[in-house]
Amino acid sequence: MAAVAMTFASCGNNAKTEAPADDQQVEVSALVDNATEQLSALLGEGNAEKLGECLEAIKAKAAELIAKNPEIAKEYLGKVQNFLKENADKVKAVVGENALVSSAVSALVEAPAESIISNLQQAVGTVEEAGQQAVENAVDQANEAVENAKQAVEDKANEVVDAANQKVDEAKQAAADKVNEAAQKVNDKVNEGADKLLKGAGLK
Repeated sequence: MAAVAMTFASCGNNAKTEAPADDQQVEVSALVDNATEQLSALLGEGNAEKLGECLEAIKAKAAELIAKNPEIAKEYLGKVQNFLKENADKVKAVVGENALVSSAVSALVEAPAESIISNLQQAVGTVEEAGQQAVENAVDQANEAVENAKQAVEDKANEVVDAANQKVDEAKQAAADKVNEAAQKVNDKVNEGADKLLKGAGLK
């Protein structure tokens, strides 16, 4: 909506946009007067590009009015359409060979106001749905990041525990090896002593 407001400002919108419900009719009249004055000035200047920008701003204002009252938006757009039709020759002279602005004029003038409002409503709904989907996607991504972080911490903790257990096992094995080595040395000494005794006694 902020972007819409800025766009319409470029077309010289000085009317109130937050009127109470009872004043909506007055608001529409003010908006129509403002839009037609701007269009008249641009037709006098003969600036096709600015005319195209103003037409897009008018559609943006209609989309903004839809949120308040689609019927009010339709009335606003219909009156602007009538102005453009009444000044078709001037519009055609200004547009000239500018295909982009010519297309914008055709889109705004040739289709019924009801159709344009319907299309704008669908566009607004699509944008809102896309925004909601973006929020949901962001939440899902944040949750996934949290879960990944938790898993990473758990994996690291398990890795530390496994490393510690491995060190303990290695220490146990080293101690067992030392005990076995010492026992083997004692056994060798005993056997060596026994051999000497047997040889001394002539028994071996």
